[in-house]
Amino acid sequence: MNFLHFMMTNRQQVLDLILEHITLAGVATLLAALVGIPLGILITRVPQLSKPVLGGANIIQTIPSLALFGFLLPAPWIGERGGRLAILALALYALLPLIRNTYAGIQSVDPAMVEAGRAMGLTDLQLLFQVELPLASGVIVAGVRIATVLSIGLATIAAAIGAGGLGEFIFRGLAMVNNQVILAGAVPAALLALVADFLLGRLERRLGSLRLKS
Repeated sequence: MNFLHFMMTNRQQVLDLILEHITLAGVATLLAALVGIPLGILITRVPQLSKPVLGGANIIQTIPSLALFGFLLPAPWIGERGGRLAILALALYALLPLIRNTYAGIQSVDPAMVEAGRAMGLTDLQLLFQVELPLASGVIVAGVRIATVLSIGLATIAAAIGAGGLGEFIFRGLAMVNNQVILAGAVPAALLALVADFLLGRLERRLGSLRLKS
């Protein structure tokens, strides 16, 4: 049985696992963005927090993915559900690019524009939303792009804890020593990552061009 024949024969299961994979990676990236972007903003306002926040996010990145899943298993209301555990673990991994890019994007805004905003009487909150975030949006989207691709790739490991996704085929193929089954999980996962990277890359470039025009 070749790869394409396997995909056609099991197309409904493939579609179900693709949807599970998108859900895992999408929810994890959204959760990471809801935490990481505000943290990135916070450390531009409180610089003394930048080292511990970025250092903590860096440390999470150094923990092997399966080990992180293992550390989270005893957590109440999380470890007992594979999907919740996988989403939390993926969100933790996605934090670093979101925090770092938000911080770098705001820090890279031309100080002259910030001073001009202050001279016009804008408050710090108004400066943030009307000047800094719009100008930093391209860099922030680059962080979302990295976090999304990272989440899609790492979500394949979620199958090891029963969270579903395309990793189901990969682990099943490894157990069966069947390359066709492994490819049934690996190829769609790679395509998802490429599509997400392409779409977010276009958005990033568009926002970057708007920044240059400003």
